[in-house]
Amino acid sequence: MADEIILLDTSILIEHFRKKDQTQTAFFQLAKAGQRFAVSTVTQYEIYAGAFDDQIEYWNLFFQKMDILNFDAKVAVTASEIYIDLKKINKRIETADLFIAATAVCHNIACATLNKRHFERVEKLRLVI
Repeated sequence: MADEIILLDTSILIEHFRKKDQTQTAFFQLAKAGQRFAVSTVTQYEIYAGAFDDQIEYWNLFFQKMDILNFDAKVAVTASEIYIDLKKINKRIETADLFIAATAVCHNIACATLNKRHFERVEKLRLVI
């Protein structure tokens, strides 16, 4: 599994940034296992939108070390399909979570999140945490 790329949800990054003991974070544990990572452009947006000016350089350096997966036309179509499926069963999730999940599904990679309550609703999504 260490060769597999894992898409990191925003919650994983925020936990790692905020925790004093970063060795106790999900990101650290995955990295310690030798995982490779990617983030969605949606996660980038969420991080930068919530960051203070003095945090921007940290995130710039962090994202330089990541593969960035774009929200493109294929992801948009997948997101709409997931949305329709979730709407039918009255289990919709937040738009950003929907877009991040669709990115993982489109790229056929697993997703790491601390927000399992939402992400586990997406049937085609593989979760690693």
